Amino acid sequence: MSNTKNIAIIAHVDHGKTTLVDKIMYHCSLFRENENAGDLILDNNDLERERGITIVSKNVSVVYKDTKINIIDTPGHADFGGEVERVLNMADGVLLLVDAFEGPMPQTRFVLQKAIDLGLKPCVVINKVDKENCTPEEVHEKVFDLMFELGAEEWQLDFPTVYGSAKQNWMSEDWQQQTDSIEPLLDMVIEHIPSFDPKEGNTQMLITSLDFSSFTGRIAIGRLQRGTLKEGQPVSLVKRNGNIVKSRIKELFTFEGLGRKKVQTVEAGDICAVVGVEGFEIGDTVADFENPEGLKTIAIDEPTMSMLFTINDSPFFGKDGKFVTSRHIKERLERELEKNLALRVNETDSADKFLVFGRGVLHLSVLIETMRREGYELQIGQPQVIIKEIDGVKCEPIEYLTIDLPRGSFR
Repeated sequence: MSNTKNIAIIAHVDHGKTTLVDKIMYHCSLFRENENAGDLILDNNDLERERGITIVSKNVSVVYKDTKINIIDTPGHADFGGEVERVLNMADGVLLLVDAFEGPMPQTRFVLQKAIDLGLKPCVVINKVDKENCTPEEVHEKVFDLMFELGAEEWQLDFPTVYGSAKQNWMSEDWQQQTDSIEPLLDMVIEHIPSFDPKEGNTQMLITSLDFSSFTGRIAIGRLQRGTLKEGQPVSLVKRNGNIVKSRIKELFTFEGLGRKKVQTVEAGDICAVVGVEGFEIGDTVADFENPEGLKTIAIDEPTMSMLFTINDSPFFGKDGKFVTSRHIKERLERELEKNLALRVNETDSADKFLVFGRGVLHLSVLIETMRREGYELQIGQPQVIIKEIDGVKCEPIEYLTIDLPRGSFR
């Protein structure tokens, strides 16, 4: 394999990220010719399919022209900002997907700001040019203006663009010249997304995501920044607070297609999954055994809302779920904390009540619905905005509203 490109796909909700990833997978022959894997392949949990949104970021890898492309599909909603923030650390560049009719939207701004701050190279995809009354050229101008406004550097403002329709399975450098595949987009990735440039030094990998297997336990996922990782290698785990814990790698996996492939060695620049490292958290660094050096940890957006979770003490107790005690609810919330970075849980003066803090109503409602489907029975209080004291002044979270209106709307 000549090299590896790591790209994150970012966009506002419903601008076509997951559909585009489907088409890339089909184009790179990830499935047999007689196999129909369906649509929205990466939205693989029921809640994502029902709501039509991506909630959890996912990795998939394809091979195009002898280059391995690791694609990270990110959530488009600001409530899942903790998810976006950490996975962008694994990318070398981003594909910014914008609807040719709607143009840049509030969440486009949110995720793009994170990518620009991290110094990632943006490539723009103006999608859905088959929509009636769409204005691809105007949208291109708006994307440029938005990047300029967000403080993009000159090399970021010099972004390449392709136009097309992910649903109709074509991309082109000119939106009026329809092609027969999405190759122009993949060629743009190969040409403009920088390959990872490993720095000199010993092993360093920031843990940016995690998975869980009932067979092997918790699995650390991240991109290897320096050095190499080998099966059976002793390593140091540098915690967020600077403490160092000695550990050993049992197994290593890289991403291949929709699954994982067991490997003996991982080279710098590739995204991998590490089994065997105990007691890690997201934001910790897997480092050299003898001379460990920690990487800068991940800053996470603060929660803005809280809700009270309590056991069900109504007359309908025990009729709906199988996990009904406070111990069950506490254990489930603690498990969620391990992978849901933007979540906080505080115990209250009652053993039956837990104060849960999240990024917004959608963030908390997804957790509640997931727990309900897993068989947990609980009561919840009304969402409360978190008031914070800063320099002796009580402050609450604010949102900026941007309204675009045609000229002459107000007289």
